[in-house]
Amino acid sequence: MMTVLIIAVAAQWGLLVLLALLNVALFRQVGLLHMRISPVGALTLPGGVAVGAAAPEMSLASLTGGVVQVGGRSDGRSQLIFFVSPTCPICKSLLPAIRAIQKSEGNRLQVVLASDGDEALQEKMIKMERLEAFPFVLSATLGQTLGVSKLPYAVLVGGDGKIAAKGLVNSREHLESLLEAERRGVASIQDFLVKRAAR
Repeated sequence: MMTVLIIAVAAQWGLLVLLALLNVALFRQVGLLHMRISPVGALTLPGGVAVGAAAPEMSLASLTGGVVQVGGRSDGRSQLIFFVSPTCPICKSLLPAIRAIQKSEGNRLQVVLASDGDEALQEKMIKMERLEAFPFVLSATLGQTLGVSKLPYAVLVGGDGKIAAKGLVNSREHLESLLEAERRGVASIQDFLVKRAAR
């Protein structure tokens, strides 16, 4: 009886070790696939003002002081509108990338943070995340007009006041793809890749 019990325990341990090895192999393969597949860029969602169309012109009060002019750009700089929420962890994880973009592109680009909802919650997020240096607008109309349905979302308004690029952004690479789309004069990186493959 004792021999049968020892064999059963040994078989279970062997099965457990085999399953652990299979898990390690699977995770390794997923990691390799992740490294081989480069980010394609921000995902353009349907709805809102189309890329290439004039951005809506709005004057909006900033929670951090002053008034922000959206659309109708006159100073020649582009404007990156980054939609955030206090309840969106991915939005918060992208704030260091937003700060880096503002620092590196600040001479040609204004970063504006946008949200809707409870003003007190937004002000708490501004304080907790140290966002006082950014214009921060609270406007449901802005998000609806631009077709923001999921977060985090960003819209790049060119210096000419037209929508240069827009999309759902889940990584720094997605944010940078909007800037790259503007530089290349395409609606999105996906659009650029499709046109390049067609040649």
